[in-house]
Amino acid sequence: MSTLRQTEIAGVGHYVPDRVVMNAELEQLMETTDAWIQERTGIKERRWFEEGKDTTANMGAQASRRALEQAGLQPDDVQLIIFATLSPDYIFPGSGVLLQRELGIKDNIPALDVRNQCSGFVYALSVGDQFIRTGMYDTVLVVGSEIHSSGLDKSTRGRAVSVIFGDGAGAVVLRPCTREGHGILSTHLHAQGEFAEELIVKEPGSNREDRVRVAMENQEEMYPYMNGTNVFKHAVVRFPQVINEALAQNGLQPQDIDMLIPHQANLRITQFVQQKMQLPDDKVYSNIQRYGNTTAASVPIALSEAVGEGKIKRGDLVCLAAFGSGFTWASALIRW
Repeated sequence: MSTLRQTEIAGVGHYVPDRVVMNAELEQLMETTDAWIQERTGIKERRWFEEGKDTTANMGAQASRRALEQAGLQPDDVQLIIFATLSPDYIFPGSGVLLQRELGIKDNIPALDVRNQCSGFVYALSVGDQFIRTGMYDTVLVVGSEIHSSGLDKSTRGRAVSVIFGDGAGAVVLRPCTREGHGILSTHLHAQGEFAEELIVKEPGSNREDRVRVAMENQEEMYPYMNGTNVFKHAVVRFPQVINEALAQNGLQPQDIDMLIPHQANLRITQFVQQKMQLPDDKVYSNIQRYGNTTAASVPIALSEAVGEGKIKRGDLVCLAAFGSGFTWASALIRW
């Protein structure tokens, strides 16, 4: 009888655009203030892509090269790409094949695209974990990359959403784990579709006879809409639930966590969850102050930074958690 393998994260990497957009710059575009943005979100600055330089795929490639280098691997060692994004370069094909091209991977490996918004990276990580566990692949590249800034309503009407989001990419390389009891211990995925319209970009929707015409006649619905109060209300419940679910499955307690890396949705949500889980500051990683909400990229960017800063060490218990549009939410528990 065969035994399922364990998966480890062999390398991490991230990339953010060079352009830094401070809150003061947004004051020139809409009725807002630095104090208003920081009070409600915790964000001080974010990165915006530069047209002609950054794309969703090539930002993912930059992050991937760094993750592969850390893992001691080359692009041609990758056997499967899983690309999480809500902002692909094209409607189709997906950004996974574009990443394959960017990396110059010669073999005709599969490229899978995941569309689970803020939970996208943890969903993608779970998918990659299953492929490693069953032995189908030995090297899986999981990427989260987003360009939000080109699709935001930067007027006063859209400020509640537009001040939150930024651009960037993060990546991890998954490999079979050779250390017993280490690697990805478990992943946990959930969705609640009844709230699909609470955080949405509605147009252009394919269920219109002439989607382009309808979109042009309803241009405001081509921008993100968020019922912030309802999103917050559900997020502060689902985050602790899915973290505790992971801990319970592995016979662990919140105090066993060495580093919690939540999706960087809003600093107030993170602080609420931290208080609920009774975790000290040095066990929760936040970088939303510098990057804003980068959706599927936020967890891998934060993970990459935490590892690079020496805040995650061999043997540490690391928990990744996310909540977002769908509603979807997810967690992964990892013995580093």
